[in-house]
Amino acid sequence: MVCDRCKMAVEQVLQRIGLHPTKVDLGEAIIEAEPSTEQLAQLRTSLEELGFELLDDHRQQTIDRIKAALVKLVHYQDNQSATNLSNYLSTELRQDYSALSKLFSEVEGKTIERYYIELRIERVKELIRYDELTLTQIALRMNYSSVAYLSNQFKAITGMTPSEFKGLKQNLRKPLDVL
Repeated sequence: MVCDRCKMAVEQVLQRIGLHPTKVDLGEAIIEAEPSTEQLAQLRTSLEELGFELLDDHRQQTIDRIKAALVKLVHYQDNQSATNLSNYLSTELRQDYSALSKLFSEVEGKTIERYYIELRIERVKELIRYDELTLTQIALRMNYSSVAYLSNQFKAITGMTPSEFKGLKQNLRKPLDVL
């Protein structure tokens, strides 16, 4: 789940099945009682119909929690973290960063840092498409040290400069679930 509409959709599914959610957040839902086998099957089917996946594998749950924490940092806190990435994730997930990093690399085939950069670039693409901020303002908002650094990282990931991207008529943004 990466947006408020996703959270609402999941909450509605849980309520319809009779699983009373006490909290629905990015990547997790807490319910009042243990679901029955039938409710779990209904939940799995209903979530799949919405394009979601029920994660009951501990490793995949951890990966999803990492991704949700990074999405929250990049999209909802405008990347204005006062701490570094490893401290942020360790605090958010209450786990050792080296273990999180190793697990993420094994399962996803890329580092947490690479995923984080890709998320940031997708957010930059979104801000460029809105056309409300200058590149300097975007760099500041996304916590880049300079426009040059943002531009270099943007080109390394996308193969084009931010200006070239802005000039395109087509939308080359990637959905967050495919990063």
